[in-house]
Amino acid sequence: MHDPIPTVALPSGIEVPALGQGTWNMGEKTSLATDEIASLKAGIDLGMTLIDTAEMYGEGGAEEIVGKAIEGRRDEVFLVSKVYPWNASHKGAIDACERSLKRMKTDRIDLYLLHWRSEHPLAETVQAFEELKAAGKIRAWGVSNFDVDDMEELLTVPGGDQVASNQVLYNLGRRGIEFDLLPWCQQRNIPIMAYSPIEQGRLAHHPDLIRIAKTYQATPAQIALAFLLERDGVIVIPKTSSVQRVSENRDAVSLDISDEDWAALDAAFPPPPRKKPLEMI
Repeated sequence: MHDPIPTVALPSGIEVPALGQGTWNMGEKTSLATDEIASLKAGIDLGMTLIDTAEMYGEGGAEEIVGKAIEGRRDEVFLVSKVYPWNASHKGAIDACERSLKRMKTDRIDLYLLHWRSEHPLAETVQAFEELKAAGKIRAWGVSNFDVDDMEELLTVPGGDQVASNQVLYNLGRRGIEFDLLPWCQQRNIPIMAYSPIEQGRLAHHPDLIRIAKTYQATPAQIALAFLLERDGVIVIPKTSSVQRVSENRDAVSLDISDEDWAALDAAFPPPPRKKPLEMI
């Protein structure tokens, strides 16, 4: 029997699972489509009903994969997608959202993000997002790859205080946001979505993670996910095209790491002693 997946509340009060599914690199090879769809369906079955995608991933291919995975199950899923920065003008964002809706064969996106800062004024992007929300095309909007100064600027534009999430690179090896951005968002109840939580698989080969994982009869990836699931207000979105790994990711929720091993993780992956530039990949 699985432990329940913890939830994170968006500013609107909507509760979403703290462990979801990513889709970066999906939709790029036709030969992998069957496995990608199967993995997303398996994750939904296991309660990992938040699915994150973007128009950038496979130039829309990932959104098409998501559309096939959620067919007939749309109401079970919390759907996140992102708009390219160069599409984030007022008209551009609205048009991009319509294209994403068509690719995913749905009438709404639950959370729509600006993928990173663009040359278009934030006020213009926010206006488009608010209009999409009023039209029922999206339920909430947020940002991605925004540091503290970006977030503070966002809050100064009309409607900017409606931001519902900030998706950033965050994992054991990339803890820079813990110095300022994570607490800033936690204080304002703006959830952080952690992308590349296993550093695209590279953390799974770290000797300290391997050692600690053996103690719990777990995988290093599960320890890396458990680390993020322990953080308040953090949503974790690992990506895999393997049904087996989806199940392994789900089991990370059940890990009960000892204080001694938390300390060992801090020693192997020290928290930041000072401000660092926001990292991106």
